[in-house]
Amino acid sequence: MQSLWLKLNTIPSTAASFSLNSGKPRTTQWRRDLERPLGITISCCSSTDSGNESNTSPPSSYPNSSFLSRSQTYALLKQQLAVAVRFENYKEAARIRDSLKRFEDDEPVLRLRRLMKKAVEEERFQDATKYKTELMNLSPYALLQCSSDATTLGIRVQVRSVYVEGRSQPLKGQYFFAYRIRITNTSDRPVQLLRRHWIITDDWEKTESFWGTGVIGEQPVILPRTGFEYSSACPLPTPNGRMEGDFEMKHIDMVGSPTFNIAIAPFSLTILEDENYTII
Repeated sequence: MQSLWLKLNTIPSTAASFSLNSGKPRTTQWRRDLERPLGITISCCSSTDSGNESNTSPPSSYPNSSFLSRSQTYALLKQQLAVAVRFENYKEAARIRDSLKRFEDDEPVLRLRRLMKKAVEEERFQDATKYKTELMNLSPYALLQCSSDATTLGIRVQVRSVYVEGRSQPLKGQYFFAYRIRITNTSDRPVQLLRRHWIITDDWEKTESFWGTGVIGEQPVILPRTGFEYSSACPLPTPNGRMEGDFEMKHIDMVGSPTFNIAIAPFSLTILEDENYTII
């Protein structure tokens, strides 16, 4: 049976959909490249084999390499579906759609999520606990949602992340996630955002911390009962991970006011669908 495979090439572009908010430059060439605008070209071809394997492998000691392999397959299928639709190959798109449906029915993380949800609805809490333990053993961030919401000292920070298929290359172990942040000042005093701090952890349990001035080139002043929103992005070498951090702020209605930190609650970066999808 013939199947689609795709090749993605990054080329310079005059515009970018998202600007990175990573503070210090990352170490890998791919991550450094993402700090400047990119364009993407997609080539669609037919093949009778199963395609190339990823040239990015997890450490030999990593316990969930089989989960990564499944996640990479899922990401690749979603990209193939998008390419088939783009080139109006609807017969192939239907075949890939059916493959995706079968994959989602059998994928352990999604299956355990469904079983746990059903067990809770039926008040079978012992079973729900068992499914939750299996989920945590299978993937550390399986229970973490793609959104978070935290309020510190009257400053509310809401985040929502999404997987960007068009800027990801699963066969090369390159996954691109965008996130949108809304900061709302529910206090009675104006504040200014001075610095950001991010803690990013991938599915190999590798953690990196980044610090930077302001966000997207600004140090916004947020008046009482108003808000500030922005979008940014984060690349990962694995299909799943998590982000958390804090904003350093100060009150600007009094000279010499001390700075304080506002929490950004943990949220997941994942290629899997989030059943609790919310729009902020």
